[in-house]
Amino acid sequence: MAVNGILGIKLGMTQVFAEDGTVVPCTAIQAGPCVVIQRRTRDRDGYDAVQLGLVEFVKPQRLTKAQRGHLDKAGVPPMRFLREFRLEESAEETKPGDRVLVDAFAAGEQVDVVGVSKGRGFQGGVKRWHYRGGDKTHGSMFHRAPGGIGASSFPSRVWPGQHFPGHLGSDRVTVKNLRVVKIDTEENLLLVRGAVPGPAGSYVMIRKAKKGK
Repeated sequence: MAVNGILGIKLGMTQVFAEDGTVVPCTAIQAGPCVVIQRRTRDRDGYDAVQLGLVEFVKPQRLTKAQRGHLDKAGVPPMRFLREFRLEESAEETKPGDRVLVDAFAAGEQVDVVGVSKGRGFQGGVKRWHYRGGDKTHGSMFHRAPGGIGASSFPSRVWPGQHFPGHLGSDRVTVKNLRVVKIDTEENLLLVRGAVPGPAGSYVMIRKAKKGK
């Protein structure tokens, strides 16, 4: 079975010129190298998957004793970013210690990128929920307030899920069907068309699109 994804670090955005001269906005991702840490089997765990770790320099004292023991069992160096990927049918058998590189992808295919969006802190209803807001002139005293949040006689309470000010961002976000523009196997670089969630330097998961067009 073959791994259908890889781990990476978002480097930032750039642009690539296509053959017809058009500019293609791209996000550069350092994809891998990754190592298989653990193998999940259908007989033991109920599903087929692997746990991947992103190879990067991490001081051993930055990890807990349980984390170091888990990685020592697989015979791999200290790693900070570990995630699971489901397996696809293949003639090759995946086992701990195998390497997963960016050459698993090809230019032109579609991928889904999973990351954590930028944190925006505590925000009001206009920015968090895109409220229009009230009049800015003519003596209006209603500018960026949320307005009425409930009814009087029925239900005489606030409905669950009512939009309020609160924490914005820092959510797990999946951007689907991004086209791979270019790969660089020597530098472990993956360029995808468009933007992906998170700031530069954040961890992302790249997997082959589940519902690619």
